[in-house]
Amino acid sequence: MTTWSDKILQLLRRMNNFYLPDSSRTTCFRFELGGEQVGWVPSNVASILSKFPEIFSPPRCGAITLRESFDSYEKRSEAVDDVLQSIRREGCLTVLKGWRDEKYDVMPRFCDTPLMCMERSATSLFGVKRYGVHINGYCRDENGELRMWLGRRSKTKQTYPGKLDNLAAGGLAAGISVKDTLIKECEEEACIPADIAETAHPVSTVSYTYEDKEGVFPESQFVFDLELPREFKPRIGDGEVQDFYLYSMDEVKEVLVSDDFKPNCAMVVLDFLIRHSYIQPDTEPYYQEFVAGLHQTL
Repeated sequence: MTTWSDKILQLLRRMNNFYLPDSSRTTCFRFELGGEQVGWVPSNVASILSKFPEIFSPPRCGAITLRESFDSYEKRSEAVDDVLQSIRREGCLTVLKGWRDEKYDVMPRFCDTPLMCMERSATSLFGVKRYGVHINGYCRDENGELRMWLGRRSKTKQTYPGKLDNLAAGGLAAGISVKDTLIKECEEEACIPADIAETAHPVSTVSYTYEDKEGVFPESQFVFDLELPREFKPRIGDGEVQDFYLYSMDEVKEVLVSDDFKPNCAMVVLDFLIRHSYIQPDTEPYYQEFVAGLHQTL
């Protein structure tokens, strides 16, 4: 019988499968800008990029980079966007069918100056780091026990339609701060006023790297805890969420290991359970494995 703990380990392995021995990591090319690695390019994508020699230099020492003439944020961004638009028109990569017209900054580390920006749906083709903001919304019942608000994603979402999700979450678009993203997502997805959203506390980051048929996904989520007034009820905003549920922590643990939860959001909730002592080292033998799986180096 597969236990709750075993299912959590399976989740963490799935979301960190790029680090496993049988991953494509050994066949990927490093994506480098300005002499620094900013991503991983799968071999099939590298073959497509080789058709654009005026933009990309031939792979050298296992790395792909742009021609030296593209030496600024603007030039790099424009050149790569032209390539992506061309590939998109050819229709050879299904991931680009989810084109969002939303740009993500590309840099070696979050603290570094961005070297270029890239269409969100294309980031997995270059394995560049993606950042987001996730909000754990919770309240205390009349007995002081924690209860967590979860949202169910709209059935029309491009990814994981109909799955359970955090109260609010969103990717960090180019030029937008973490706090502004938090306030925006809270308002748009759950109709949470700014004066309440601003009381959210930054508590952690959850980082992982996985791969699938659409590329490599190194991701890091800035995690916030938001304690809501007991009488407050989130409402459907922009239609990205179809419903909200208020669960006890036991119910949260139960749904966490179901196929009903968006995987990276389940990791954010697992981090909440650990930080609030619902999972403890004396009763959970895989405690250290859980913590390590939530905080992988990108």
